[in-house]
Amino acid sequence: MNENQNTQPQEQALPELTLTPFAEPEKKPDPAPAAPAVLDESSLSPAEQQAVADFAEKIDITNTNMVLQYGSGAQQKMADFSESALKNVRTKDLGEVGDMLSDLVTELRGFSEEAEDDKKGFFGLFKKAGNRIASLQASYSKAETNVDKICAALESHQVQLFKDIAMLDEMYNKNLVNYKELSMYILAGRKKLSQMQNEVLPQMIEKAKKTGLPEDSQAANDMQSMCTRFEKKLHDLDLTRVISIQMAPQIRLVQGNDSLMAEKIQTTLTNTIPLWKSQMVLALGLAHSQQAMEAQRQVSDMTNELLRKNAEKLKMTTVETARESERGIVDIETLTYTNQQLISTIDEVLNIQQEGRQKRQAAEQELGRIEGELKQKLLEVRR
Repeated sequence: MNENQNTQPQEQALPELTLTPFAEPEKKPDPAPAAPAVLDESSLSPAEQQAVADFAEKIDITNTNMVLQYGSGAQQKMADFSESALKNVRTKDLGEVGDMLSDLVTELRGFSEEAEDDKKGFFGLFKKAGNRIASLQASYSKAETNVDKICAALESHQVQLFKDIAMLDEMYNKNLVNYKELSMYILAGRKKLSQMQNEVLPQMIEKAKKTGLPEDSQAANDMQSMCTRFEKKLHDLDLTRVISIQMAPQIRLVQGNDSLMAEKIQTTLTNTIPLWKSQMVLALGLAHSQQAMEAQRQVSDMTNELLRKNAEKLKMTTVETARESERGIVDIETLTYTNQQLISTIDEVLNIQQEGRQKRQAAEQELGRIEGELKQKLLEVRR
């Protein structure tokens, strides 16, 4: 069965049909606003509710100094708490930890086996391999030293992070106490303010209306101003309480970041570094094995090369020896050539002799003719 038969057709998206293509998309309704939180005594224990009621009886809103200092102790604790939290954030340099982790990654990645040197001859094989192993070990030792330094610094930061996490837990608990204290101040103040606005102030206004005396009217007006001033004071305390509420998740966020960083450092120290070191040990072992394998391969290659060269030389020598042993003392070709040259020499000698004989016969005839002419000429002279 081929691939075309096994391939399943992909499902296409269903086209969306609409009669109003240019209509504006329907807007989703805005989520309903969250119901405002109401601070009441239901969040307090019976003992705390009794403490609020007892404290409310002691509040004198006509005492200007008391109104000015009302809840200021809790507000000062909140201010000191915020300053302490800010100082903790300022002194914490998580960026340095991040830089250390980055440097650690650089060191781990920087260690790698060097490229193999070119092999120049059989006798330089072991020396080259030994140098490569030594270089690998030196590189590992250098990287290990740097890694150990970074790990020591990370361990120090991890200890500091653990201390910060414990300190943030303490800060969180203090913030809860401050929040509860502010809430009790506000509830006691509201209880007293409600009593003054709903019971005392109406009686003073009613008295001023009945008597018509200016001092009674002024007293009612002063009470109204004091209630307003105290209400503003409670509002300030409520703002501080909200800040305390916001501080709780902020503390947990900072604590969570510290925990994550501490866990990351812990993972690096307990997992990454040992794994890296074990891998480096394996790398050194593999390098030694590769060195031995490379040496064995070179020995085998050199042995095969020597065998091939010796076989070629043996073949050439044996063939030449056999060829020479089968040859005679004088080659037939040489004898044939020598015989041809001898015959040619004899033929040339015979030809030269024949020509000499002919020339001598001609010379004899010419000499006889010359001698006859001479004799004839002598006979004529005698006459």
